[in-house]
Amino acid sequence: MRGFRLWLGNVYRLGLKEIAALGRDPVLLGLMVFAFTISVYTVAHGVRTEVRNAAIAVVDGDGSQLSRRIIEALQPPYFLPPQEIDRSEIDAGLDRALFTFVLDLPPGMESDLLAGRRPVIGLSVDATAMTQAGIGTRYVNEIITRESYRFLGTQSPFETAPVEVVIRAYFNPNLDSASFMAVMQVVQNVTILSIILVGAAVIRERERGTIEHLLVMPVTASEIAAAKIWANGLVILFGVALSLHFVVNLLLGVPVAGSKLLFLGSAAIYLFATTALGILLATFANSMPQFGLMAIPCFVVMNLLSGSTTPVESMPTFFQVAMKILPSTHFVSLSQGVLYRGAGFDIIWPQLAIIAVQGAVFLAVALSRFKVMLARQA
Repeated sequence: MRGFRLWLGNVYRLGLKEIAALGRDPVLLGLMVFAFTISVYTVAHGVRTEVRNAAIAVVDGDGSQLSRRIIEALQPPYFLPPQEIDRSEIDAGLDRALFTFVLDLPPGMESDLLAGRRPVIGLSVDATAMTQAGIGTRYVNEIITRESYRFLGTQSPFETAPVEVVIRAYFNPNLDSASFMAVMQVVQNVTILSIILVGAAVIRERERGTIEHLLVMPVTASEIAAAKIWANGLVILFGVALSLHFVVNLLLGVPVAGSKLLFLGSAAIYLFATTALGILLATFANSMPQFGLMAIPCFVVMNLLSGSTTPVESMPTFFQVAMKILPSTHFVSLSQGVLYRGAGFDIIWPQLAIIAVQGAVFLAVALSRFKVMLARQA
């Protein structure tokens, strides 16, 4: 028991040293402030998964009442005011990314429709804007169908269908992408900062020569590693709490359905796993540039394939299985459950258990590598 109290005391004091060192590093402090404020706000408002202000051009070859009705129905906020162009300008406009959609209304469209014929309307789409291309094409198709039936004075097939589909959107009733992107950006920043801060702390000790000071002190490798984990993890957790309340909840107006304390407790366990991973990566690097080259692909893969950007279920089976090895997949899942759906501990405990086990494995390997690194420095 006495030895354990001594171990805790050393870990506590070494952790205070880590916090003081971080406080004297304006670059890392600036990175943290940016990540939990400006980054969250700009991503929430800048990244859209729905159609918003899509550039559309129209070739009005008919010049009829019907064509005017269709053009006038292409309204903001989904589309920018339609720009009428000549048919010869279509390819050049798409090549220069001036338009995402070009609607080609053929001559005689109205007369063909009144005569019972089916006129062919062209829609050229710049599919490099994948989200807007897919959803926007459906919007344009629905607008043309609706206005055509209204022009004929008949009900559209959607209005005369034998069944009525009632859609109820839960957890994000306005289908606003900002509500999703803001929270997921906080989660992604936890992954990035935890790996960078802890790894940078290890590399900084080596580059500044302070690792030799630690070697002559009566401290063990586990105490040094544990101090870096709790100190940097606590700072990040503090930033998460402030960002979630002031930026996500108050500034962006995104409601948090579940318990913030449960989410922060889960984040603490996740930080244990990712900071241990950061130490592990740092033991393979000899300098900060090397560590950066190793860390960047690591957290890029963890963020992009964890379910925070696209659903895990939509990925190939191999990636669905492989990504369960990393804690980010489980943390994103439980974060969405707690913050969006109000899930309790009884629902998320399996993910927490998996993250804790993965963190223990990372820490065990990191300590083994860390001891080798310290022995090499001695």
